[in-house]
Amino acid sequence: MNSATNPTSFPEPTIIAVNGVELEVFEAGQHNAGRPIVLCHGFPDLAYTWRNQVPALVAAGYHVIAPNQRGYGNSSRPAEVVAYDIAHLTGDLVALLDHFGYADATFIGHDWGAFVVWSLTLLHPERVSGVIALSLPYLVRGDVPWLDFMEAVLGSDYYFVHFNRKPGVADAVFDADPARFLNNLYRRNEPVMPPQPGMVLIETARTETPSGDPLLSESELSVYTAAFESSGFTGGINWYRNLNRAWHQLADADPIVQQPALMIYGERDAVARAEHLATFVPNVEETSLDSGHWIHQERPEETNRAIVTWLKAQEASAG
Repeated sequence: MNSATNPTSFPEPTIIAVNGVELEVFEAGQHNAGRPIVLCHGFPDLAYTWRNQVPALVAAGYHVIAPNQRGYGNSSRPAEVVAYDIAHLTGDLVALLDHFGYADATFIGHDWGAFVVWSLTLLHPERVSGVIALSLPYLVRGDVPWLDFMEAVLGSDYYFVHFNRKPGVADAVFDADPARFLNNLYRRNEPVMPPQPGMVLIETARTETPSGDPLLSESELSVYTAAFESSGFTGGINWYRNLNRAWHQLADADPIVQQPALMIYGERDAVARAEHLATFVPNVEETSLDSGHWIHQERPEETNRAIVTWLKAQEASAG
């Protein structure tokens, strides 16, 4: 992401060796050392997703650390599916804190990044001082492994299930034309539609008439396209292929998140709200924005305001 393809002056990356892999890390606000905040993207996304949040967080006094997580960008892309399980993904974040010499940090996650952050609070609670989640609320660990439950309720074409039952199929479709898939997926102002038959993400990748309006500018789309043309989508899809493994790996963890948390929903997001979030996250504050799934990109100013206001409130209560 050099200046020729990065019009928003996103930080230049550093390759950092952690936890047996190399992560491409974008860092800003080093002069705010001692006040770390780690930004965790989802699928199919990049650290670049936080381009509108980084300046606001630096201005608020934070040392911002935004990795391309394993499987993405120029970070390592191990071949083994199990290398993307929740123990590895959270282990990368712990090792990243160790690299920078931090005992703990506030973590912000969107989509899959939120799942990783929620899981981090369960597996390594001492390393998390606060949680900000966008789109995906805390996922309660029920009696049935998550993928089995999804298949029983939502069917074999549900994209989580499809990724697992038909490995390689979606990968090939996405890889065939990353620019079209990403442009079709990153939309705003999409009409609310009932569920359609088939595997929704494959249909999205193939359609020539996407709904709504493009979310990314041409220059922003070029950053995403170049990254996924290089990396492919399999690394990110492998996160989905470990969901049942995560269910088992989280079995012995205390399911209650004690850290203060902010949950930001998109009012038009297809991801469901959690009806009883405070049962498992007792110190949570919930808010919602007039947005679809890509909350922090669709509504950057409102997102930044909600995040910074919450962070200041936490500091005030702690002080």
